Amino acid sequence: MAAPDPGKLEQFMGKMLGDMGAAMSGALVITGVKLGLYKALAKGPATSAELAERTGLAERYVREWLAAQAASGFIDCEPDSGIFSLSPEQHMVFANEDAPTYVAPAFEVIASAYIDEPKITEAFRTGGGVGWHEHHECLFRGTENFFRPGYRANLVSAWLPALDGAVARLEEGAKVADIGCGHGASTIIMADAFPHSRFIGFDYHDASIRRARAAAAEAGSPANLDFEVASAKDAPGSDYDLVCCFDCLHDMGDPVGAARHIRAMLKEDGWFMLVEPFAGDSLADNLNPVGRMFYSASTFICTPASLSQEVGLALGAQAGEARLAKVLREAGFTRIRRAAETPFNLVIEARP
Repeated sequence: MAAPDPGKLEQFMGKMLGDMGAAMSGALVITGVKLGLYKALAKGPATSAELAERTGLAERYVREWLAAQAASGFIDCEPDSGIFSLSPEQHMVFANEDAPTYVAPAFEVIASAYIDEPKITEAFRTGGGVGWHEHHECLFRGTENFFRPGYRANLVSAWLPALDGAVARLEEGAKVADIGCGHGASTIIMADAFPHSRFIGFDYHDASIRRARAAAAEAGSPANLDFEVASAKDAPGSDYDLVCCFDCLHDMGDPVGAARHIRAMLKEDGWFMLVEPFAGDSLADNLNPVGRMFYSASTFICTPASLSQEVGLALGAQAGEARLAKVLREAGFTRIRRAAETPFNLVIEARP
């Protein structure tokens, strides 16, 4: 091996220092959300003593947390006066749960990777899988809270309207299944927007269904909404107008079999809306910050989940549109197109 270039080594070590700081500071984001520190700071600039008083927390801990957040650039600071504040942009990311840019819950998803690292490391040795249900609960909670703002921002206003004619049928009264619904955020959003339609959320993970039912109760127990425990290939019923899968098909061991079952659930003029992480069709397309995040999550969550199930196709979170379309064609869908996209999502419409 050639001798390292000193300049390149210094540059690379600078990158590593930044990444180590980011990895360490993520835990403090979780603390800040749980203790309401961001929301309290959003009420106005404050010293550590003032923020401690607002939150009822110990000042010495608050002081150190504020310093770490300022060093990360997550909050603003006036060092001479010791006053800390949130800019409008920082507020959108850390304190406004309704903003599509609210990504603070992602750090709970990331925390699960560290907690579950021994299981994944062992899976590297054995080639076995680690099921979704085998992860720490912070993965489930973080996933719900991280994905919900994006669904709120896009699902009703952009993604469903991108399906040719679907909104009109939903307004009149349609039968809808949300496969792999998790904690039910997507299902609840749709049920609220289309009160004349009937929505059923399915997930194999009974703990997630219990949480989805609790979330439905928090939303006022909509009469047009139910949640049931069922896997993608066993979800009951037929004559559905719309079946949705949000960020979950790539986690399934047999996505072709799941999509084939969904095809059988649909009316002949129905829609399958598949929402998947945004990705290009080649590795080179995905060597970017979004791909970095998704490949990392896929290594610890998505690929092990698929490998824990029958078939174990292991599409991964960066499958790309061409690979997903191949799965859908093998499942019997004949009309497949990209209906919409965001920087983080591909929305594919598939019809019989």
